[in-house]
Amino acid sequence: PSMYHQFKELADVDITTQKMEVGPTAHYIMGGVRVEADTCQSKVPGLFAAGEVAGGMHGANRLGGNSLSDLVVFGRRAGTGASDYVDALKDSPSINEKDIDAAIEELEAPLKREGGINPYDVHKEMNQIMSTHVGIFREKDEMAEGIKKLEALKEKIAQVSVDADKRFNPGWHLCRDLKNMIIAAEAIARSAHSREESRGAHSRLDFPDADDKKWGTLNSSCSKDGDKMKLDHTELPEMPADLKELFD
Repeated sequence: PSMYHQFKELADVDITTQKMEVGPTAHYIMGGVRVEADTCQSKVPGLFAAGEVAGGMHGANRLGGNSLSDLVVFGRRAGTGASDYVDALKDSPSINEKDIDAAIEELEAPLKREGGINPYDVHKEMNQIMSTHVGIFREKDEMAEGIKKLEALKEKIAQVSVDADKRFNPGWHLCRDLKNMIIAAEAIARSAHSREESRGAHSRLDFPDADDKKWGTLNSSCSKDGDKMKLDHTELPEMPADLKELFD
């Protein structure tokens, strides 16, 4: 009933008698922040991540419904880990006022910038780049071209501007989101470009089969290297014997 109402009200399409147009869209990110499994703490002391923010739980393909189990188990571990971390602190962490001022200045820059780029135009362009070059079926040259376009898009993100009103200004929120989106987009594109096989949701037209010998035990890991992104491949840890028994 809700879908019928949406199509009728927004597009004047009666889906009981007319065709409805559908298409693929991004639904879930299986990568994310690398965390320690028992506490969900990242390599940054005091930074914890769980759920869709954290990576590695579902491997190359998430089965329907498993995200809820992920949230229940690792959400609790993250909360407990964060609580234990705080309890173990001997002193309260100090805050550098200059860092706060710099963060505020960066956050408010789009409000003060005149003649900048519309963040919604940049967001649409990023969407088109990822859909075209790093979509459902991927190929080396297409992804390489997409990475070049993402690099160029960074310059546009640095020049976005919005109205100066801070009250209910979703465009301002998007300005901040774009800086995070471009990191995720580049990490996905570079990881997919380097993995010369098909596995789970990652499908390569030029490498249609899984290559367990070369890639079956490797994870892709992206980190900041100055102004660039560094991509490494790390060996998966060996599965504990008690867990391995469940799969044998």
